[in-house]
Amino acid sequence: MTRVRRAPLRAVLAAAALLCAMAAACFWGLRHYYRSAYPIRYSEYVEKYAAEYGVAPAFVYAMIKTESDFNPNAVSVNDACGLMQLLPDTLDWLQRLTPEDDHYTRADLFDPEVNIRYGVYFVHILFDEFHDPETVAAAYHAGINGVKKWLQNPDYSSDGVHLDRIPYADTAQYAERIVRYLHLYQKLYHLE
Repeated sequence: MTRVRRAPLRAVLAAAALLCAMAAACFWGLRHYYRSAYPIRYSEYVEKYAAEYGVAPAFVYAMIKTESDFNPNAVSVNDACGLMQLLPDTLDWLQRLTPEDDHYTRADLFDPEVNIRYGVYFVHILFDEFHDPETVAAAYHAGINGVKKWLQNPDYSSDGVHLDRIPYADTAQYAERIVRYLHLYQKLYHLE
């Protein structure tokens, strides 16, 4: 009579179970890391104004992550303020375009709702003009008129719609980061 050895089978099954548990822990740990590194904050304002202006929430989160890393008190060397790093002059221009009789000032740009409202409105205007997320990001960073000129230049755009090359390295890196973060937010949170 042949005796069946069960100990090695149990060891193999135990090792397989341990590997599965370790893989699951790595997956959840990595997911937790990414969600803490790429958070969703101020969602009540992002969701509200993204819906109102027809902008993908994932794009807004990518902008906020890139611009201020969710710091409502951020100020750039150029005096861009708040979560979406709006310039006071940009706020003034955007207020003139809205039907409301708003009178916000630079100090109001540190209010998350005001900043997100006007930041998303600005992104909406840029999407109406440029359509492509990378081009919109470039225009947010380098200005509308500069991007319009780039699109007319065959050295930078072969079709006048998309930028094949962005002539400023910092703007190119910025636009690339926005698009990368956009995809991360879409995957991590199943956002549009």
